[in-house]
This record gives sequence, C-alpha cells and structure tokens, in this order.
Amino acid sequence: MKENHNFFMSEAVKDAINGVLNNEGGPFGCIVVKNGEIVGRGNNKVTSTNDPTAHAEVLAIRDACKNLNSFQLDDCIIYTSCEPCPMCLGAIYWARPKKVYYGSNQEDAANIGFDDQFIYDEIPLPYEKRSIPFQQIGREIALQPFQLWSKKNDKTAY
Repeated sequence: MKENHNFFMSEAVKDAINGVLNNEGGPFGCIVVKNGEIVGRGNNKVTSTNDPTAHAEVLAIRDACKNLNSFQLDDCIIYTSCEPCPMCLGAIYWARPKKVYYGSNQEDAANIGFDDQFIYDEIPLPYEKRSIPFQQIGREIALQPFQLWSKKNDKTAY
C-alpha cells in the first residue's frame, strides 16, 4: 500500500496538539505505521506522568511493540512531529524501523525552549568533564550478568 505521508504526519501532529490541549506534556506527537496502518501512537507526557522518558517517540514505540507483540519494529515507519531528541533517536535505533519522517527540526524546537544541544555536546566529552559526573565502580560484580547471559542457551537474541 502506498504511504500517505501527509495523512500520517497530520496524525502525529494531531497527537501533539491533543497532548498540549490536555496539559499532558510538551508539543510532540508520534505514530508508528506498518503496512499502511497506524500500529502505535504517542504524545509527550513528561509533565503529566512525572516521567522524563515519556517522550512521544518512546511512547509510540512502546505502544506499537505491544500491539505487534514484538520488541522490534520490522517494516515499520515512524512519523514524528519533530526531529527526535538524543534519547528518542537511541530508542528508534534500538527499535529498528525501516524509516523515520519528521516534521519540525532541532532548531524549531530550540526556538521554543526545547534545546537538546547540551546533550549532543556532552556525549563526546570524557566522563570527568561532563556536567553530570560519571564514575565506574563495581565492574567485577557488574560483569556477572554478562557472564550468565553469555552461557545462557535459551536466550532470545536481539
């Protein structure tokens, strides 16, 4: 089935607008489409759920995965009202859709107070120079689950 990009983007935007009108969070919406059908939806609910990870893309991915009974979005397309932030970008790559379409961009979001540049700036920094300190401790005990996983014969690879 041919994708109707304008329709699907308008659905993502509608979800963003509904979230704003319902005071659920920031002005972001996202849908996941498979074979021309919407299989997942999400809008930003950070402030209404007190969950900093409740971004539109993350919620749409969770919804789609639940509805598809899969931890990957094979052959799916994501339509998101705004270019994904670093966290959502990571979630999208882990979900493995075949394509992402976005409406507004990073600069548009920054212009209304949603500026993620500080995160992009932090990523390449050495741990000791980041604004939130990172320090490794307990590596030997933390390797135990990895060792168990490596020996597990009935694991589901991903």
